[in-house]
Amino acid sequence: MDYVNLGRTGLKVSRLSLGCMTFGSPSWAPWVLGADDAHPIILKALDLGINFFDTADMYSGGASEEVLGAALAHVPRHKLVLASKLYNPMSADPNDRGLSRKHIFSAVDASLKRLGTDYIDLYQLHRFDYETPLEETLDALNDVVRAGKVRYLGASSMFAWQFMKALGMQRANGWAPFVSMQPHYNLIYREEEREMLPMCRSEGIGVIPWSPLARGRLAGRSGTTRDQTDKTANALYDRSAAQDDAVADAVRKVAARHGVPMAQIAYAWVASRPGITAPIVGISKLHQFDDAIAALDIRLSEEDVAQMEAPITPKPSRGMCDGSRA
Repeated sequence: MDYVNLGRTGLKVSRLSLGCMTFGSPSWAPWVLGADDAHPIILKALDLGINFFDTADMYSGGASEEVLGAALAHVPRHKLVLASKLYNPMSADPNDRGLSRKHIFSAVDASLKRLGTDYIDLYQLHRFDYETPLEETLDALNDVVRAGKVRYLGASSMFAWQFMKALGMQRANGWAPFVSMQPHYNLIYREEEREMLPMCRSEGIGVIPWSPLARGRLAGRSGTTRDQTDKTANALYDRSAAQDDAVADAVRKVAARHGVPMAQIAYAWVASRPGITAPIVGISKLHQFDDAIAALDIRLSEEDVAQMEAPITPKPSRGMCDGSRA
């Protein structure tokens, strides 16, 4: 496993990040793995050299953080880079959500308790909060960093102008800055190439894209429990879109030329794009690590890339807030 700096920081992270949305409580979603099934996957990631684990407080209502924390309880803390996120509702209470000072302070303490740690390496905004002044959010985030509860700050799935505005405010006030962005990015959904990714390269921001396999579509997976029940996947991707099928077919042809599974090619494309730090991989079966790890050694030719990128069509923004409360 290779390790790279996260953006312009000195923090070293593995070239893959294990996404932990799949771990927690099956009562939250039928495709989620409980602790007994999740722990072997988390420990296998460590064996493979993955040190970067990404979760969020809202995954399984907090159970994902608990499962991750329990699995890693006996691992020396300096060997781990733990990332979590906040924003989404954690209960019906109106203050148990969003990015207010009140919620940030309570959310970080709750995540620390569930993870069983004294600090979070990378604390990320899950979405942009249109109902809270940005200055309030950024000031509060600076305070949790100065208090030693958080080492670095990141963000996820917002518009480039929002992210740049936040970076400008942090610089003007001497507040702890965002060092990473977690965007929705894969061969089917490439809208972040317009503004967000060039901006991140310009500003030295680490990029850790989510859904590199487009919820399994680029791996040729269908008929699984998650495929049939994942409401988020249905909102992100149009199963009847001929253009998306054309992208998947191109990936299939390139994979056949290389003699490898589709997933390896889809992972390799994301990992090799300019400015990408570490794709977030979702693993629910141990053998799925094989494709993720092997992808890091695949060298795509210009012909491969051109063939897979040719069918792309513009899409509306998907995977971020539009101003309404999520």
